[in-house]
Amino acid sequence: MNLICFEGPRLQPRRDCHKISSGFSRRAHVGKARVGTGAPARPSRAKLGSCRWPPQLWIRHTVCCFVALFLLAAVSAADVLKVTVNDAIQPVTAEYIGRALDLAAANHDQAVLIEINTPGGLVDSTRDIIEKIVASPVPVIIYVTPSGSRAASAGFFILESADVAAMAPGTNTGAAHPVILGGKMDDVMKQKMENDAAALMRSVVAKRGRNVELAESAVRESKSFTDQEALDKKLVEYIAPTEQDLFHQLNGKSFKRFNGTTVTLSLKDKDQPVRDYRMTLKQRILSYIMDPNVAFILLAIGALALYAEFNHPGAVIPGTVGVVFILIAAFALNLLPVRFAAIAMIIGAFALFAAEAKFASHGVLTTGGIVLLTLGGLFLVDAPIPEMRVHLATALAVSIPLGIITAFLMSIAVRARRNKVVTGEQGLIGEIGIAQTTLASAGKVFVHGELWDAVSTVPVPAGERIVVREVDGLTLRVEPVAAARTVMA
Repeated sequence: MNLICFEGPRLQPRRDCHKISSGFSRRAHVGKARVGTGAPARPSRAKLGSCRWPPQLWIRHTVCCFVALFLLAAVSAADVLKVTVNDAIQPVTAEYIGRALDLAAANHDQAVLIEINTPGGLVDSTRDIIEKIVASPVPVIIYVTPSGSRAASAGFFILESADVAAMAPGTNTGAAHPVILGGKMDDVMKQKMENDAAALMRSVVAKRGRNVELAESAVRESKSFTDQEALDKKLVEYIAPTEQDLFHQLNGKSFKRFNGTTVTLSLKDKDQPVRDYRMTLKQRILSYIMDPNVAFILLAIGALALYAEFNHPGAVIPGTVGVVFILIAAFALNLLPVRFAAIAMIIGAFALFAAEAKFASHGVLTTGGIVLLTLGGLFLVDAPIPEMRVHLATALAVSIPLGIITAFLMSIAVRARRNKVVTGEQGLIGEIGIAQTTLASAGKVFVHGELWDAVSTVPVPAGERIVVREVDGLTLRVEPVAAARTVMA
């Protein structure tokens, strides 16, 4: 049944239309009667089933249609946010992953893909990352890639915390036993650390439906697993040589999340939209300077620059460089587990370098300083993996040249302080000159290219060599130089 209204001599659509069961109005019947009587019928502009909309309604409906199509396209082509971790796990890594998960949640992405290759890292940073993954509203896929890489130690914890765990062929994972640098731990502390790490592993793996007993053995017994072993023993869900193959295997598959909800991913086999999320400039700089080797080099260069400024006051540039480098190194070391005993050893090394220049121990003190500086560098960062400690080659490459340069500069400074003053009145004492006139108690002498009034307690003939013994205002007190005697061998 159609709604039509008529107004005046012309037929116009109106909002106050009336329902007409036959589809015609009275005016339509009158028109029909006129046809019967031979009178010309007025043409009608209204047709059954038609209605004119104002332009505003057309614009509204068009905009709504476009918005609906856009939302539908956005939902059907939801992106996967990709994060790449190819370094040790430390605070910058935790911040990087946390911001990526927040961005994915804000954009309503389908999933977050974290491609990981790490030897391990710090326990606190690992726990922080696990907390963020577990609480993420967007499913998280951890993918150990490329072939030949690993997710060891802290990387194994992160792999097992993911909604979906996958590995590329030729990768390995495990070896998650907690360790600490600097000697053997007592049995009680060792047991406490093991139990704490094992409990974290059990709580994560049990919720993901993986092999709890085997995952715990990687913590207590440091077991490691190849990609096929991890798949067969239900530590991971997929083995995929490429990212596209992983998406193909995940497409349409359902899995249970940490909170118990079931999620199904709809991923394209090809051309799946993937957005790379890279580190910010600040994160890249922090990640670079947090390398313990870089931090140790910055600290050593800063100390050497400050030493140069102290020995040459007013140079400005060495002092500025020293302050900047030391502050940058201090900021980086503040985020790392630092041993304060190692810092004391580094300070002691510089003390020995300074003592070498003063006491001239023929290199003994310098050698001791180099040894202390090398050991201080090696023990500076108390990290659980070798990749996060200062390497021996770095410690030696910094300590030996720095020790030699520091001792050399210190010796030059001390020698300069001991040298005789060569300017002003004090610079004239001990200088050799020529008597221009006969010094019968008083006369003229030529010293330093200048004529001076001079007095002598001993008569000195003109042309005789004299030596200055004292300066009294503008008068020199001199003595004759004894004639050199030839010594025959």
